Amino acid sequence: MSVIRIISTAHSCLSFASLIAAAGVSALLASAPARADDYDAALKDIQSTMGGVPSFIKQFPKAGLPGAWAEVKAIELSDKTALTPKEKSLISLAVAAQIPCSYCIWSDTQNAKHAGATDEEIQEAVTMAALTRHWSTIFNGMQVDFDQFKKEMGGE
Repeated sequence: MSVIRIISTAHSCLSFASLIAAAGVSALLASAPARADDYDAALKDIQSTMGGVPSFIKQFPKAGLPGAWAEVKAIELSDKTALTPKEKSLISLAVAAQIPCSYCIWSDTQNAKHAGATDEEIQEAVTMAALTRHWSTIFNGMQVDFDQFKKEMGGE
C-alpha cells in the first residue's frame, strides 16, 4: 500500500469516528451481537488497511466495531460506489461544517485534496452547505407552506 494511500486512509478514518456518532451507534448495536473473533478480525483489517489502529478505534464499543468498520469500508473507503472519493469527501466536508465537527472538517478537507479537489471546489462545497442552512432557517422559521412551496417551485 502506498504511503499516500495509507495517509489518505488514516484521514478517512478520522471521519469514521464522527460518521459513527452521526449515524447513531444504536443502529449498529441493534444488529446481532459481535463475537470476539469478529472484533479481532475487524482490528486486523483496520491494521492492514491503515497500517495501524488509531487509539480512538479501541475506544469504540467492541460489539459495534465490526459492523461500523464494514460500513465505512463499503461506502466511504470504497472506490466502487456511485460517488467518487472526491464527491464523498466534499459532501462529508459540507455536512461536517454544519454539524460542526472539527475532526471531520480537517479529515474531509485532507481527503478532498488527496482526491483532487481544488481549493475552489472545497470553498464551494462549504458555501453550498451554508446556503442550504440559510434558506432552511428562513423556510422553517417563517413556516412557509410546504405544499405551496412545492407548487411554486415546479412540483405538484
